[in-house]
Amino acid sequence: MDPMTGIVAITDRGWYDFLRAQPGLDEVNFWKPSAYRGLNAPEFSPFFFNAICGFGFFAQFARLPPWLAWESCGVGNGCETFAAMTDRIETIRERIRYERPSGPDLIGCVLIASPIFFPEDQWVRTPSDWRVRTQTDKRYDLTTGEGLRIWTDCQARARALPMRPAVAEGAPRYGEPFLVRPRLGQGIFRVATTEAYGRACAVTGEHSLPALDAAHIRPYGLGGPHEVSNGLLLRADLHRLFDHGYLTVTPDYRVDVSRRLLQEFKNGKTYYPLHGTELRPPRDPRSRPYSEYLRWHNEKVFVA
Repeated sequence: MDPMTGIVAITDRGWYDFLRAQPGLDEVNFWKPSAYRGLNAPEFSPFFFNAICGFGFFAQFARLPPWLAWESCGVGNGCETFAAMTDRIETIRERIRYERPSGPDLIGCVLIASPIFFPEDQWVRTPSDWRVRTQTDKRYDLTTGEGLRIWTDCQARARALPMRPAVAEGAPRYGEPFLVRPRLGQGIFRVATTEAYGRACAVTGEHSLPALDAAHIRPYGLGGPHEVSNGLLLRADLHRLFDHGYLTVTPDYRVDVSRRLLQEFKNGKTYYPLHGTELRPPRDPRSRPYSEYLRWHNEKVFVA
């Protein structure tokens, strides 16, 4: 069995100060001003905010335009407004002499679930081999040495906090009291669904990001989880039709367009050619729409 690993990452003090003051966050975006270097880590492995001033669980890495990062996570980006976020991005870029690429403006987004931030007097001592001037993340084996120490100390600090983020029940454990699979939030759901579908509408193949929405098959408020298997990436107009029951996807991944569009609005000619077409599901079978969610939408929402 591979050792349990965690990542310690250099952390902006302003990002920490802002988020420490925000109550009840279930997800944050640990963004980087450059999207050049990605991050590959085990899903839901511990991710430590270096000081060490807190930690959370790694959920997703994505290269996103700043506007989409803001629309997905809002103040979870560590800023009060989108303007403040873009100002901070530019300030950091100037400091590190960032060279702009010729393509679209993107930032690296490390999406963290169930974040915990410690008061400054409870920060955990940085690993002894951490270089003060480092600008890169560092991996640690959390079963031995300095990795075990910071993981144990962080859990002890978190247990002492009056409020801890809620995490999903019934999952395997890394160690008390935290579960391997935290409950995901809306922002991570949106980004994860967008990435799973290759940034293309599952029905039309449209790739223009501003025109795409991550749709819940079974709404979160009605018992549907923030899981990619409960999601579809749809063009915004199709999302509205889906939510209002004028369009659905059958359990065998076929698009069904309701006759009510013609009956109620004397129109629908743009959408009826989509009837019967096959959905374009994610390549990863684990991310494909769960048949029970699709069946629920067919029976409870779709107006035939």
